[in-house]
Amino acid sequence: MEVIDISSKPPVDSKPVVLMIGKFDGIHKGHQAILETALRLKGEGESLAVMSFSEHPLWVLKQDEAFKRKITPDGDKLHILKQYGVERYYRIRFSKEYAEVSAEEFVLEHLSNLNVKRIVVGEGFRFGHGQGGGKKELSELCSRIGAEVTVIPLVTENGAKISSAAIRSDISNGHVEAAAALLNRPYSVTGIVIHGQKLGRKLGFPTINMGGVDDYVFPKPGVYVGTAQIHGEPEGKDRYDVLISAGYRPTVDGEGYLIEAFLLDFSGDLYDRTVTIGFTHYLRGEIKFTGLDALIEQMKQDEANARKLLSASPV
Repeated sequence: MEVIDISSKPPVDSKPVVLMIGKFDGIHKGHQAILETALRLKGEGESLAVMSFSEHPLWVLKQDEAFKRKITPDGDKLHILKQYGVERYYRIRFSKEYAEVSAEEFVLEHLSNLNVKRIVVGEGFRFGHGQGGGKKELSELCSRIGAEVTVIPLVTENGAKISSAAIRSDISNGHVEAAAALLNRPYSVTGIVIHGQKLGRKLGFPTINMGGVDDYVFPKPGVYVGTAQIHGEPEGKDRYDVLISAGYRPTVDGEGYLIEAFLLDFSGDLYDRTVTIGFTHYLRGEIKFTGLDALIEQMKQDEANARKLLSASPV
């Protein structure tokens, strides 16, 4: 996939595109409806393109901590978009200066540099300075550059609108099953296995410590059941069930938030390997135990509960 970084107007390009615009954080069921529609509408000789932001506008403009981290950082986002046939990704380096671009300027001076045949957006799409433009303004302005506009109705789950904000809240509150229902897949983080204190090995539960995951939304501190995919391993030998501890490790005076995973029925060294951890079930909250013996007993119980849960889950 071609990635084009822009901080103002995109470079002139005559290749015909069907363009999708939005934050696309999470690439949830609503985003998937946009992608699937764009793929159906793509004509002969046209390619699919997405225009999105490097950072959430509410983080850049208001330093809102709730939007500092992402459901799908760029690596994950690009990987998923490619699976939907997206060939070009315009990454807007969002800034306070870019936020001043008006709706009219965005279409007539920015999008006009591209050979846009059709634009596909969601029902709640807003654009331009102060979010001054909506679907009506988009259609009127795009008609002046020869681009048609398709608006995808809001996608709901159990009567509620699917949104990245709702998914972010679910993850932060430990509701990973609810997040998975909106994402159409388990919430996952991808990182590099780093060296830790090797305390888990001493306790009889050797874990992998995940590094490079600070850009992700942190799940509520606690213990989870999930999956691990070891990158670079042959199919059939790359996936394991895991018991996940996410949080601050108060029993051992941990420093900072850490995600660590105990791979069930696995033996081997994964240091410096890339691993994706998927959160499928929440087991319990984080506890400060009176000592290591109590912690070990709880970990044994957690493993038993995890295996029982996994044996009852549909394949």
